[in-house]
Amino acid sequence: MRVLLVEDDNLIGTMVRLNLEQDGYSVDWQRSGEAALQTLRGGRFDCMLLDIGLPGMSGIDVAKQARKLGVGTPILMLTARDETDSKVQALDYGADDYLCKPFEMKELLARVRAHIRRSQGSLEVPTDQELKIGLATVNMERRALTTVDG
Repeated sequence: MRVLLVEDDNLIGTMVRLNLEQDGYSVDWQRSGEAALQTLRGGRFDCMLLDIGLPGMSGIDVAKQARKLGVGTPILMLTARDETDSKVQALDYGADDYLCKPFEMKELLARVRAHIRRSQGSLEVPTDQELKIGLATVNMERRALTTVDG
């Protein structure tokens, strides 16, 4: 699982990156909105953690641009801004969730897992189907593989 972390604060970024890596994620860490958009254009991510207060382009603008590019990656805003207007604006421009700093790391990790689980749920193959792969058949309901020789 790949996470794009966009955070300009070294202490927060390091803490989040280390905890994500301990939880089994591969983390690409960018410190500006422009770098985040470049990184999004170059690869696929399972989740993006995005600060609002970035140098240059704001996190809200990054979310808006990412959605214009057709990026469907779940976006979780991490920010010190706890005003309702900031939350509404971020959610209206493409964020899926909003978590205010300071936050509990357990909650952040749980939210990342939940967003990834929901976003990948639509990619699952229905369990009542059989898939034929060459001379083999995979029964998704029974989770069984049958080959030509049994």
